[in-house]
Amino acid sequence: MTETTGTRSVRTGTEAAPRPAAPRRSGVRPAAAGLPLLGAVITLAAWWLVTSGLQLVHPVSLPPPQAVWQALVAGADVLLPSLGVTTTMTVVGFLLSAVAGVLIGMALAASRRVERMFAPLLVAVNAVPKIALGPLLVVSVGWGSKPILTMVFLLCFFPIVLSTATGLTTTPADLAELARSLNASWWQAFRKVRFPAALPQIFVGLKVAMPLAAIGAVIGEFYSDKAGLGYQILQYNGIGDTATAWAAIVLIALMSILLYSALSLVERLALPWVRATTSAR
Repeated sequence: MTETTGTRSVRTGTEAAPRPAAPRRSGVRPAAAGLPLLGAVITLAAWWLVTSGLQLVHPVSLPPPQAVWQALVAGADVLLPSLGVTTTMTVVGFLLSAVAGVLIGMALAASRRVERMFAPLLVAVNAVPKIALGPLLVVSVGWGSKPILTMVFLLCFFPIVLSTATGLTTTPADLAELARSLNASWWQAFRKVRFPAALPQIFVGLKVAMPLAAIGAVIGEFYSDKAGLGYQILQYNGIGDTATAWAAIVLIALMSILLYSALSLVERLALPWVRATTSAR
């Protein structure tokens, strides 16, 4: 209660109730776009400082950013079509490995015997240095897209298999008990409970595999007649044009960032409940 005396007001009794907190604004925060841009600026500044400012690295080994930009502009008629080839090989190989990896992971999660039989073999295949298989792939599957897609598959499938099997075998106990209490069949429990609960873990494996797909595509192009960015890196490096070779490397990095961001967007749209049920950073 508040008593008024003259021009002063004296508060007595119960204090006034605090104002409710303002609702959190939704939408994209400015930092979401500004921080990646700031990181890119800092990286370019460090690159320029090492190559041009302090001249710690010879420009033949690592050209300065302005030289790479000039080479990118001058060689755009060659590099941009090669970017399309590499992007296509990366996406197609990633999709193939995603489908196969999820199916193999489901098979491992469905049967402990299958897991014990084939898990060591999968580990052994993943442990083989993939670059050593490049010349053998050309002999085995021939030229063209096949060695590139095979290399992408070999690099991508293991994290997808592992994340799928892990997600399907770590269903929360309360959800599994709920399915049993409702007398759900195996297929109903899998479709309604186990697989949706495993999707966040599966997307972790997919996001790990996406940059590996770009690496696999470039390595495959080293041993293929497809004129992708990996092929162009070998060609320009062979004639001593390291600036254009580094321009191709920068395009590969940008392509990987865009594909990873697209996959993250798909995850956010496909799994809206994850952000609502987990702590936000």
